[in-house]
Amino acid sequence: MAEGGLAVLFCGINPGLMTAVTGHHFARPGNRFWPVLHLSGFTPRQLRPDEQDELLAYGLGITNVVARPTARADELSREEYVEGGRLLTEKVLRLKPRLLAVVGVTAYRTAFGEPKAVIGPQERTIGTTRVWALPNPSGLNAHWTTETMAEEYARLREAADLPRATSESDPESPTQP
Repeated sequence: MAEGGLAVLFCGINPGLMTAVTGHHFARPGNRFWPVLHLSGFTPRQLRPDEQDELLAYGLGITNVVARPTARADELSREEYVEGGRLLTEKVLRLKPRLLAVVGVTAYRTAFGEPKAVIGPQERTIGTTRVWALPNPSGLNAHWTTETMAEEYARLREAADLPRATSESDPESPTQP
């Protein structure tokens, strides 16, 4: 784990219905979070949602802006986002990750009152934590491919000073003598 705590706290919008049933983040089969996390170099292999606790070994954490489960994020009210942003700020001040990565720029804009925010690093900090907005990995977000999302997530990994995770079976992994 990152020295002194989390390197990156990923923050989804809210639990989908599948996540609410299973208790695992980004559990819906069409969600691209887990493949993108691997392709971007955060994990040495693609984790399954039920392996989310393994993220801690890589200095990563996961939470949501809003706790209420819905079928779609557009079912949430502006008030829920704003309150979620307030609660998330408290959580970040307590946990002190190096970076907070909000997965969904629209959620970030609403929760933090930043209507012109774009994907990437934000000017806002929470205490010493830098903030980054990432594309939403939902299958409903057709503007981003798995590959273009992985490129953006890799930019975040590099900003967090995390090396690319490799496995023994990875051809890019350095060979041991």
